[in-house]
Amino acid sequence: MSTRQRIVEYHMNRLSDKSADIRLKTINELVLLEAIEALDALQDVFRNDPDAEVKRAAQHAGRKLYQIKLANENAQDSQA
Repeated sequence: MSTRQRIVEYHMNRLSDKSADIRLKTINELVLLEAIEALDALQDVFRNDPDAEVKRAAQHAGRKLYQIKLANENAQDSQA
């Protein structure tokens, strides 16, 4: 497992932290890491988190990461 994968996994685990502040910071870190592998986890946060601000952050992050995912797929398609 690469260092990046360990960092992303660490942050994904922090999405269930009891502190809304930690969850918010974690969501921002996942976006900075362009962690498209966190999309499902962010969707789960959006659907189930009790904090409205965390839900909004997860939704916003999910949109950004999905756009990155699409851009990466389009770049791969144009290289083929």
